Amino acid sequence: MSIRSLLKQSRENYVVTLSKLFEMCTDTYAKRPLSRFVDGGQEYTYDSFKHKCLELSQRFNRFGISAGDKVAILSNNMPNWTVAMFSCVPFGRVTVPILPDSSESEITNILIHSECKAIFVSKRLLKKVSDEVRKRLTLVIDIETFEFIQKDDHAFTCEGRSSEPQADDLASIIYTSGTSGNAKGVMLSHRNFCQNIIAAFHAQPAGKKDRWLSILPMSHTYEMAFSVLYPLFVGGCVYYIKKPPTPSILMDAMKKVRPTIMCAVPLIIEKVYKNSVVPTVEKSRTLSWMKKKMPRILYWLVGKKLYKSFGGKLKFFGIGGSKLDSTVEDFLNKARFPYAIGYGLTETAPLITNACVGKTVVGSIGVPAYNVQVKLQNVDPATGEGEIIAKGDNVMLGYYRDPERTRAALTDDGWFRTNDLASVDSKGRYYIKGRLGNMIVGPSGENIYPEEIEQVINNMRGVNESIVIERDGKLVALVKFDEDIIDWDAIEKEEKFFENLENWKKKVMEYVNKRVGKQSNIGEVNAMKEDFEKTATQKIRRFKYKSFNPEDETPKNPESEN
Repeated sequence: MSIRSLLKQSRENYVVTLSKLFEMCTDTYAKRPLSRFVDGGQEYTYDSFKHKCLELSQRFNRFGISAGDKVAILSNNMPNWTVAMFSCVPFGRVTVPILPDSSESEITNILIHSECKAIFVSKRLLKKVSDEVRKRLTLVIDIETFEFIQKDDHAFTCEGRSSEPQADDLASIIYTSGTSGNAKGVMLSHRNFCQNIIAAFHAQPAGKKDRWLSILPMSHTYEMAFSVLYPLFVGGCVYYIKKPPTPSILMDAMKKVRPTIMCAVPLIIEKVYKNSVVPTVEKSRTLSWMKKKMPRILYWLVGKKLYKSFGGKLKFFGIGGSKLDSTVEDFLNKARFPYAIGYGLTETAPLITNACVGKTVVGSIGVPAYNVQVKLQNVDPATGEGEIIAKGDNVMLGYYRDPERTRAALTDDGWFRTNDLASVDSKGRYYIKGRLGNMIVGPSGENIYPEEIEQVINNMRGVNESIVIERDGKLVALVKFDEDIIDWDAIEKEEKFFENLENWKKKVMEYVNKRVGKQSNIGEVNAMKEDFEKTATQKIRRFKYKSFNPEDETPKNPESEN
């Protein structure tokens, strides 16, 4: 075995808790840059990061906040977010990361249910922390300055005690309602997170010269595992954007940072493809001709331009959180864009399967991640489809204060039920078909996966996004059209608004029903005026729309009432 392999194995064996990760990275990479904003500010080296974390941990001790106590983090992405997390977890405290887009009532429920004693919060989001909750907290800390916003002086006893956590100790409680409602507090251990770090290293080796550009919420396990924890393991540097990552701000940031590694959700790259790649080809006679006559050269040219727009240094563009549109993936594949696919859930911290750069197959979520067991349960012999179940050090401890749900999600021997239906090919690659909870049983008992129909709808010009639901025994498509197709602001001004709307609904139905099986034909199209409500990974919260009819909230055509 080479010296390099021995060092690699030694590091993997050593990092079994986030405390060991903290110790290893701050000693090994002390002088290296760890994080900063793209335009400057909150800059840390690994050494300055260490000292700030130790300082904050001591402050917690002085206010009696000890190992095992819960500390929430409510903030947009920034270098101080990582500092807040590592002022807690290496010393036995438990973090409760909260998505910044959460409502006041969701935040209230999370803070009360998790029994948090302190919170790091940005001043912009402080208004979401109710007075009721603030009365329960010992400390409210401004995450941008680490100054106290509120403190309970009676708690200043200096009796807090930290301790070095063990691998199976609780590290974080992450609340997720996913797309089905009813928030659950997922308990993730130090072992869970460390397994994902090691799996990431085996999937995509990185080093201290790598640069991450962080654009997904750090409070989500996907970004936390691969853009917060993994960079620490290899000594990389992470860059953050102060403003929401709109296309123009994101492109500017990529030019400045020239990232080598990024994590994204499908919606980001799908929008780039739909709003930039497709129009560029359609508007050019030369490129349109090349698409028919010389497609390989076209993909090479467009792919090269796309790669350059991402800074020209990318070696890993991870896509996860939901299923990538197959048309978009086919383009990325042919353009040789360095994308990878990952699949998992919060409950698995999150990685279950991965398809690495250069090993992707269109439509597949890849093979089991390093040290993770995966198989299908209750397989239908007719279709070969079954529920994905997973087992390994990545599987959660359970749901916080919710034994009933924990028993439903985990088998007695530790397999986690994902609720995702999939098939597997002869090479061990998995293909997601849909969610068990979303599946619709047709009139003849056939399984209908709305996600497959939605993919067809979303490929239609003029459609922004959609979901398919069952209503009164028929399939109904709820469709959000592009603004240049249906402009809801022109409803009072444009005489032919309703005629145009009905024509587009008819076009959708005809387009889809020509491209799907008879059992998947849609019987009605409803137009959405407002955007769909989404999760952190940009998946539509389906449970909100199961009995929703946007037509009930849409102004009626006056002529139809005469």
